[in-house]
Amino acid sequence: MKTLIQNTLIAGVAIAAAVAPLAAGAQVYVRVGPPRPMVERRPPPPHPGYAWREGYHRWDGAHYVWTPGEYVAPPRAGAVWVGGGYVHDRRGYYYRDGRWR
Repeated sequence: MKTLIQNTLIAGVAIAAAVAPLAAGAQVYVRVGPPRPMVERRPPPPHPGYAWREGYHRWDGAHYVWTPGEYVAPPRAGAVWVGGGYVHDRRGYYYRDGRWR
């Protein structure tokens, strides 16, 4: 009996580990479009080469909540920040994160 419980537990952990990366990349679709972006005052960068990540309205499951912009450090010399934004398709709206190129 103890071996059966251990094997079941091991199988459950293996399945969870296999599915976790899929859930991390899942899109959350919202039927209602986001409000217009808020106008933010951009302070000077904390260090040369930092990029400004624009603020955006984040969906919290019930309504949109403003997430303020911030400076982000580049991962390598010469990297260029490509801002994120909302995309609309037949399923609704989803947020596409910004990324470094």
